[in-house]
Amino acid sequence: MESSRDRPTVMVTNDDGIDAPGLQALVRALVSSDQFQVFVSAPEREQSAVSHSSTVLTVMHAKPVEIDGAIAFAVSGTPADCTSLGISKALFTSVPDLVISGINKGSNCGYHIIYSGTVAGAREAFLHNIPAVSLSYDWYGPGGRRSADDYELAAEACLPIISGILAEIRENTYPRNSFLNINVPADVVNHKGYRLTKPGNSMNKLGWKQVASQAQGEEMISAMVLAPRPSSILEPEAVDDTKNKNLMFIRKLLEFQVEDGGTDYSSLLEGYITVSPLGAMSPAEEDSHSYFAVWLPLLNQCFSSSTL
Repeated sequence: MESSRDRPTVMVTNDDGIDAPGLQALVRALVSSDQFQVFVSAPEREQSAVSHSSTVLTVMHAKPVEIDGAIAFAVSGTPADCTSLGISKALFTSVPDLVISGINKGSNCGYHIIYSGTVAGAREAFLHNIPAVSLSYDWYGPGGRRSADDYELAAEACLPIISGILAEIRENTYPRNSFLNINVPADVVNHKGYRLTKPGNSMNKLGWKQVASQAQGEEMISAMVLAPRPSSILEPEAVDDTKNKNLMFIRKLLEFQVEDGGTDYSSLLEGYITVSPLGAMSPAEEDSHSYFAVWLPLLNQCFSSSTL
């Protein structure tokens, strides 16, 4: 039996907050496997859709919390902050072998990757040359109501790839030029296995809706969280409050954009656990480069002519 010193160290973060059932299920699965030493550095509160925002001019707090089998802290920062602090050796005595961000409530496919605090938690580790994975469960996907047990199943379904990554890290054969974004389908019990995918352009297109009061706004937000599809959100009565100096707005779902197929989101809907290697940047498509390769020299010619 390996001692805790011999076991690889996994650090867990997320964007749903340290008490979120997805993170708790993941930590339980890691601890129960008896294969890993587990650290947790996660936000003290909900931090969804904060992307890669970081704390610079504010003092951050890290409060020890009790999670069985793990060394855990609730941090007053963003997911990127939590990862940055957790891998710095300022919070823990060692640098983790692998950082896992998740399990997120809801998929992170397509353009949602840009907004995702979950993905940012993994990206921050990648920027510091530490292998990282972001994990998300398609909580809002097809198939009816979900329960906390589904997170347990999602965590169990991801243990083989986590163990495989750590085996490659131990052998110094794991690539350091990307990190992985993994999404687990809604019907996790009947998943079809892992599939290598690329991000598409799926996303919730959002607008803004003016509301009459804080209470009305919070009620609409609750409805949107429970049923995040445009057709299922009831519109409130129009607000005519031009004299109110403090106008109030909430996000409004306009439509859900879905690509034709062959990408992370379409594969997720087919029942696969999608595995998408990501980099730090978002390079444009090749046809864009081709266009600007012609356009920019022409612009330079025009600029040179105008200065003569």
